[in-house]
Amino acid sequence: MNTTKQQFPFISRARLLAATVLASVIVAGSAQASVRWATLEAIHQLENPRNRPTPGPCGELGPYQFREMTWRMHTTAPFARAIDRRASDDVAVKHYEWLKRGLEGAGLPATAYNIALAWNGGLNAAVLGRAPAVARDYAERAANLAGAFGAERIASGP
Repeated sequence: MNTTKQQFPFISRARLLAATVLASVIVAGSAQASVRWATLEAIHQLENPRNRPTPGPCGELGPYQFREMTWRMHTTAPFARAIDRRASDDVAVKHYEWLKRGLEGAGLPATAYNIALAWNGGLNAAVLGRAPAVARDYAERAANLAGAFGAERIASGP
């Protein structure tokens, strides 16, 4: 006897399968978004935890301490908007996804460590294994923080 028909007499097998696949995609997508959030929050905590609006030593601005060239890669908004958290978050997500595509295209996993390494040391240096020691230290600290943020999020629920 078909248990699917007994449990869900109004849903065809094809629709049930489609719904299951869709639910899996949504769960996987939210897990990826959670990893992205934890990684970006770790980068923010390392770059500018007090959200100081003053430029960094090389002209970096905002919570993620973007340089103007990086900002311009992902938006046409004025660079001065980098101090606005919402605008900066939007660019940070775009930059994260760009780094992720670059890492995965080179056959590297887009872990918090690798994203932070590419964020701080440059994508080419991360891919070629030529990131300086200071960037590797930064990436290790970011990965540890991202892990802690992820664990906190799991403990507190969605």
